[in-house]
Amino acid sequence: MVADLASGTGLFSLLSYSVMINNLNAVRYKSVEETHGLRIECRSGLLQITLPSGRKLNYVKPRIELSKYGSECVTYEGVGSTKKWERLESYGPKFVENIVQATARDILAFALENLKGYKVVMHIHDEVVIEASSDVKVEDIGNIMSITPKWAEGLILNADGYETDFYQKD
Repeated sequence: MVADLASGTGLFSLLSYSVMINNLNAVRYKSVEETHGLRIECRSGLLQITLPSGRKLNYVKPRIELSKYGSECVTYEGVGSTKKWERLESYGPKFVENIVQATARDILAFALENLKGYKVVMHIHDEVVIEASSDVKVEDIGNIMSITPKWAEGLILNADGYETDFYQKD
């Protein structure tokens, strides 16, 4: 599979291409497109990508323009590297990166909801820090965090952890 990804024919490349084509179509035709469990639509000045969780990613005032490489791309308004509002250029892999990161956040949010009976003191990316008595088992926490949301049926999650008297990276 590594060779396939490197050659541009792997699953990530196919997903990136599909997301980009559907984004272009949604902006160009003001249509609703669907691919890989995502709903993509352009309306009211927003390009919206609805994630499997139902949460939406919004891209403000989308347009189709030529990229710096001469191919069509979706641009939108956002905060750029200058920390000012500007028009940003995007492409399939960048949209997929946003989708993956947002979906990972939704999975963590689901785990945090399931951990309501515990004292969560912070979370960092995909980690949860819990203050608990010594009778709480790390395996029990891992099992709770490994519950798959209904909207991600078929996704296999696994979590592990460790006990310590103070926060530290594993």
